[in-house]
Order: sequence, then C-alpha cells, then structure tokens
Amino acid sequence: MNIYRVLGFILLGIAGAGLVLPILPTTPFVLLAAACFARSSERWHQWLLDSPTFGPMIRNWEKNRCISRRTKLIAVVSMLVVGGFSVFYALEPGPARLAGGGFITLGLITVLLLPGCDE
Repeated sequence: MNIYRVLGFILLGIAGAGLVLPILPTTPFVLLAAACFARSSERWHQWLLDSPTFGPMIRNWEKNRCISRRTKLIAVVSMLVVGGFSVFYALEPGPARLAGGGFITLGLITVLLLPGCDE
C-alpha cells in the first residue's frame, strides 16, 4: 500500500475525530488527506470531492489555495465555544485543562493561518 494512501487514511481519521472533539480542527486534516489521496488513490480522492460536506472546501482549496471565510468562522467559533466549554467545565483543573487549551490554541492558529477567500 502506498505511504500517501496510508497517511491519507490516518489524516482522515484525525479529521473524523475533529468532528466530535471540539479541541481538534477538522479542516486542515481533511485538506491534507485530500492531498495524500490525490497522490495515491483516484477513488478516495474522488470520494472526498463528492462529499457534500467536504467536497466544496477541497475543490476551493485545490483551485484557489484558500478556504472560505464561512468555513474559517465556523471552525473558530466551534473551537472557542464548544472547546472552551469543554476545557473550563468538563475537564478537571490542572494538566488536562492546560493540554486542552493548548490544543485549541494550536487549532485556532492553524485555521487562522490558512488563507481565506470569498465563497
């Protein structure tokens, strides 16, 4: 099996975890998975492009090298609101809160550094 395909599945799994874990951004991992599949598996790359949820974002990235401002806004707001709630109310004080806050900060930096564009 091609290393890009294996990496694509790993990144897609992390992106899937990001759908339910508010401290982990989904967008960068989906884009990286799409890039890996574009180099290794036409079938899986096309599957991502055909996805109603991720397809438009991936096509926009591949064509314009940017993500929509709406996507950035949704990512930032969900990380701050849901992730912030999780860190302050669902985690015990101490190392877990620090780690959660660190992951949210890294996710925010990553999403904010991606170029934005109009939809």
